[in-house]
Amino acid sequence: MSEENKVNAGQVQLTPADFTSKSEPRWCPGCGDYAILAAMKKVLPQLGVPKEKIVFVSGIGCSSRFPYYVDTFGIHSIHGRAPTVASGIKLANPDLKVFVITGDGDGLSIGGNHFIHMCRRNIDLTVVLFNNGIYGLTKGQYAPTSRKGQITKSSPYGTIEDPFNPILMALASGATFVARTIDRNPKHLADTLYRASMHKGVSFVEVYQNCVIFNDGAYSEFFKPDTKEERTVYMEHGKPYVFGKNKDKYLKWVKDHFEVAPYSGENDEGIILHDENSINPTYEFSLASMSLSPDYPTPFGVFRDVEKETYEDLLLDQIKKVKEMKGEGTLEKLWDAGNTFYINED
Repeated sequence: MSEENKVNAGQVQLTPADFTSKSEPRWCPGCGDYAILAAMKKVLPQLGVPKEKIVFVSGIGCSSRFPYYVDTFGIHSIHGRAPTVASGIKLANPDLKVFVITGDGDGLSIGGNHFIHMCRRNIDLTVVLFNNGIYGLTKGQYAPTSRKGQITKSSPYGTIEDPFNPILMALASGATFVARTIDRNPKHLADTLYRASMHKGVSFVEVYQNCVIFNDGAYSEFFKPDTKEERTVYMEHGKPYVFGKNKDKYLKWVKDHFEVAPYSGENDEGIILHDENSINPTYEFSLASMSLSPDYPTPFGVFRDVEKETYEDLLLDQIKKVKEMKGEGTLEKLWDAGNTFYINED
């Protein structure tokens, strides 16, 4: 490696190629997973973390092949339990940078309970949820995020369920960083993954991702040139929620909800500046509720970015205090602690 690729500290500056494993990605041609993988490999060298201190943990599903395709440590765990495995890794070795890779089926159905408590504890994990609105690996059944009325192999006459909202779930569960991006906007995707990776605490990123075989075009309204300006609003800290082809619409706050209104300038009535650091959930919950609504643009960007004590820091601090109070423990002391009894043969 040339000298220009060395950082001042004497460490080797890694590149995306350094994170490319020898395993060839096995996704369908055109799958949005490729875009997420490319964005992640672009972000990883920017983190300044050695490869041997990075771990990817996945569950089951198409997205869960991800650890094979990144040249770091990784675990392909079991269905829905990636948050549990990742939590154990982080608590056992807090110096590691741990990612959780999951899908809308893996993370929000069988894994929903584990997801909630991971967010509640605020463990320092970066969670990337690939949301294609379908079960891809098992060949096209409807998923928790499938839209109402969607025709699939397990709902031939249309699903009668309302879709699950991952952003609302993450916000309500206490995640300290919550964001949404899309596979067809590579710059925004990479920027969002970078910000999530640098956050201290649980960071959750929902990625709208295309399944070219079983749910092709599910999110096309958010990237096609003739619709994306009207159907998306990109949230920026300190700026109003302006959207539209000519930036002539905004989200106006009226009493307790947002409404779409014509935009003329910063003095418009009911204008709200996006505050991703706010601890007041009113606006972020209202924004999250707009997801996929035909009456509102769907928000993309960071909903929340706040600081809070992490579970592993609190745990280590507790262990330190107990050691100071009771001294260093041993296996023998633990074995003989508490009430014991003996069973005599006679």
